[in-house]
Amino acid sequence: MATAFYPGSFDPMTNGHLDVLVQALNLVDRLVVAIGTHPGKTPLFSYDERAALIRASLEAVLPDRAGDLDVVSFSDLAIDAARRAGAKILVRGLRDGTDFNYEMQMAGMNAQMAPDLQTVFLPAATASRPITATLVRQIAAMGGDVRAFVPGPVLAALKSKSGR
Repeated sequence: MATAFYPGSFDPMTNGHLDVLVQALNLVDRLVVAIGTHPGKTPLFSYDERAALIRASLEAVLPDRAGDLDVVSFSDLAIDAARRAGAKILVRGLRDGTDFNYEMQMAGMNAQMAPDLQTVFLPAATASRPITATLVRQIAAMGGDVRAFVPGPVLAALKSKSGR
């Protein structure tokens, strides 16, 4: 049974994240989505909220695979968290060349520290390439319409947070 590890902040989960998550589930039997937590950062959504939104978003588009998804938190190196999760694959989404250059550096460093883990790059769908969680948070905070950028459960949560 192949297990992959998909780390990120997912604050909030975007359609790009969901696209990569679905692609990863096409490759492996089990996917661990790992929400990175950092004591110096104040996220828009708590870990529990993000975990619930990830599960609800997958359930909406791929209900038959919802049982193959685990959501965990981590605050250490992704490679250490991936090993704890029993993963042999690190999943990374790519939107553009800037992502590629950064992710290649990370993959090289991770390969040196954890040669037992394989990094797999998954390209974001064309419609998802310009989407970033940071931009979604900013647009939503200013009252903008982010429905084209996030799954339905996330849209509802953003509206609830903003009161709009």
